[in-house]
Amino acid sequence: MSLKLSIWTWRQQGIKGVWIKLPIELASLVQIIVKEGFWYHHAEPNYLMLVYWIPATEHTIPANATHRVGVGAFVVNDRKEILVVQEKSGKLRGLGFWKIPTGVINQGEDLFTGVMREVKEETGIDTEFVEVLAFRQSHQSFFDKSDLFFLCMLRPLSFVIQMQESEIEAAKWMPIEEYAADPLVQKHEFAKYILNVGIAKVEKRYSGFSPVCIQSAFIDEQSYFYLNSRDLEQKSSSVNESSSS
Repeated sequence: MSLKLSIWTWRQQGIKGVWIKLPIELASLVQIIVKEGFWYHHAEPNYLMLVYWIPATEHTIPANATHRVGVGAFVVNDRKEILVVQEKSGKLRGLGFWKIPTGVINQGEDLFTGVMREVKEETGIDTEFVEVLAFRQSHQSFFDKSDLFFLCMLRPLSFVIQMQESEIEAAKWMPIEEYAADPLVQKHEFAKYILNVGIAKVEKRYSGFSPVCIQSAFIDEQSYFYLNSRDLEQKSSSVNESSSS
């Protein structure tokens, strides 16, 4: 059956949205499919997804992935030194700008796993995840996608830096006071917010979000729910005390 005839049949059946998952081995068929009104939805290494909306109405096909997820690691040792790096590429290359280790979460990777991996890759430092401190949303970031950036607090488990030569120009432990006084940091609003939130956490004036493993009610799968456990425990204690009095 031809694609044109299939579309006619689907229209008679009241079908609205049509998805074609085209394996890379059949990429030569793309032109034929597009000529029938299909458009690209997304692509992966081994397939291309095309979609078509049959009714003469505005389509309700869900968009492709809208956000990329990034992480940044605020790592402070017992000497009140922060782990910072200078990158070999990107907008900050060659500016002498010290920043916290950052990176992108892989598909299927948990936040806490990804941020520890990025620190290990860039600096060789082993860490323990503590909390998500804050997050930022921005738009028109990477290939016009939006971006979610999660600032995380990590506790160092090792201290000897082994720099990733391919991506990192320099890496070191820097006293927090020295980092705070850096003129480039002072000019960078986002860096100042990162620093202020991180210092507040170090000084125990701030509480972030810790992961709690939860079981899905619908599928046999676990996920992580990030919450402010300190305030939740304090609230629960207050409720219990009120109930017993």
